Amino acid sequence: MPRYRYTAQDIKGNRKTGIIEAASETALIAHLREQQLYLLSYKTNAAAGGSSAGMRLNAKQLAQFNYELGSMLSSGISLIRAVEIILRRDIPKKQRAAYEEIYRSLLNGMALSDSMEKLGGVFPELLINMYRAGEANGTLDQTANRMAEHYEKEQRLKSKLKSASTYPMILMCLTIAVMVLIFTVVLPKFLALYGDAPLPAITQAVVGISILFTQHTLGLIIGILLIIFTLMSIYRLPKVRYKVDKLKLKVFIIGKLMRTVYTARFARTLSSLYSSGLSILTALQICRGTIGNAYIAAQFEDLIKNVRNGSALSESVEQIDGYDKKLSSTILIGEESGQLEHMLLAVADSFDYESEQATARLSSMLEPILIILMALLVGTVIFSVMLPIIQMYGNMGL
Repeated sequence: MPRYRYTAQDIKGNRKTGIIEAASETALIAHLREQQLYLLSYKTNAAAGGSSAGMRLNAKQLAQFNYELGSMLSSGISLIRAVEIILRRDIPKKQRAAYEEIYRSLLNGMALSDSMEKLGGVFPELLINMYRAGEANGTLDQTANRMAEHYEKEQRLKSKLKSASTYPMILMCLTIAVMVLIFTVVLPKFLALYGDAPLPAITQAVVGISILFTQHTLGLIIGILLIIFTLMSIYRLPKVRYKVDKLKLKVFIIGKLMRTVYTARFARTLSSLYSSGLSILTALQICRGTIGNAYIAAQFEDLIKNVRNGSALSESVEQIDGYDKKLSSTILIGEESGQLEHMLLAVADSFDYESEQATARLSSMLEPILIILMALLVGTVIFSVMLPIIQMYGNMGL
């Protein structure tokens, strides 16, 4: 059991240090609470709760955290007590470490938003600013519930995209596996029958690929890994990512799906921020970092500048290349009716539905395309193998 050297203080501000054996940091905090002491800092000779360094909570974890926190705050449970209850759950070490750091910060009198911001990139900027606004206007429970719904919808859309791409990915992997099996096992046995006989060009190409697979396997694997690493490194370059993200919006069928997804994300995020009481300029600044597309994000500088100079939000959004034109029309109606928050939420739900439908259509189109591609590849290899035999029989007939 780890030994903790701790520093704590009582309600009068008197500090106390000591050493305690505890199963985890949560047990340490609970033990000190029984003595009316509040943990300030500690050191341990064994890792008890892990470290949150380098961690970033995903949409599912964020939705769960906000749902639990919002439910308890709405029931009248204090914030510190709510976080303490969340710590009792069976959660991953790094996630627990992040919550424990928040708990210690809250005991020290720090605001929830500040304690989350102190963790670096564990919590997204959107959630931190939403909580900061909720703390300012006394609606932290409503904010938590709203963000739980926000991240739940985001997770649902990601799950739809992932599930729709599962079958095409299986087909693609199956195609690769079949081709590798043909080139490494089947072809060498057939090609040995031809000996030194002259082969057609297509058969020579297949023989070359087969030799590459069987005699230069290590070099082939290293080459593929180097190509992947190089492409990933190149994609990280700002200029390259800008062009690739722009291309995503132009590709046939996929481009429309990407526009729909980005539009839904922007509308939902802006609705959540605007409804929490943040100014439209601050909300746009935060939205810029949640888009996920460098090409669209680059256009936000002009968008924010135009809104700051007095232009209507609907007019400014209409100029962005990457959002569906329906968005600006909906924002215009919201501005004229004074129901911008509700209109943004409605259009976000609408685009979520459209993106799910578009994803399903894309998946249904990819399946037959991949099957046809697999048949063409296998058929080409079989034809290249059979062609010399056909030619030999032809020559014998002559």
